Amino acid sequence: MKTTLKTGKQHFGTPLPGVGLSDLKGKLIVLEGADGSGRSTQIVMLKDWLENLGYGTVNVGLKRSTLVAEELEAAQQGNILSHTTRSLFYATDFADQFENNIIPALRAGFVVLADRYIYTLMARDIVRGADPAWVKSLYSIALVPDAVFYLRVSPQTLVERNFRKDDMLSYWESGMDIGLSRDMFESFMKYQRLIQAEFRRMEATYGFTVINGNRRPRAIHAELRAKVQEVLTQPK
Repeated sequence: MKTTLKTGKQHFGTPLPGVGLSDLKGKLIVLEGADGSGRSTQIVMLKDWLENLGYGTVNVGLKRSTLVAEELEAAQQGNILSHTTRSLFYATDFADQFENNIIPALRAGFVVLADRYIYTLMARDIVRGADPAWVKSLYSIALVPDAVFYLRVSPQTLVERNFRKDDMLSYWESGMDIGLSRDMFESFMKYQRLIQAEFRRMEATYGFTVINGNRRPRAIHAELRAKVQEVLTQPK
């Protein structure tokens, strides 16, 4: 995979057949962050702001493929997936959305807002012991985004927000499947620290912009708007 971000569209590795980079006139903007980071709220706020400015937008995210999303959700609910099968399921979900949603939207000049992208998927797999080179190969068709904003939130704040939202912690977001602790709270804290450590390693490699996600949504949105405006005014 390429390790630097440059102006103009690029693939991380092997492109999909028939995808001409010069045809992709839109922008791909990614928000990364854990559950409870405020990621989805910021996507909605950015979408409303961009559409008020006259930009067409398309939203994508994890487990939204019409091909496998329902099957992936059902398999996770049953806790019947091995780590490798789970990786391949998510890679299929991404590939379907990439070919049928992201590429057509970029061709049409839309702003694609990704509520997480391949980085979360790679971090999850690597933390679970997958070979990094193999994980990267799963997503070699992906485009390098025009910008990646990572909402970093302390694990303690993530716990509080998840309890306020759902009155419980997620089995998968707590890393309970990898045996960090029998106590879900303790497992959640350990797992989120592992994920954040992996994202720190990715920052230098992939050129993330780190956003302090511990603040109020309006303050975060104001910072994101300014940074997204810079992306939109970059030469095509």
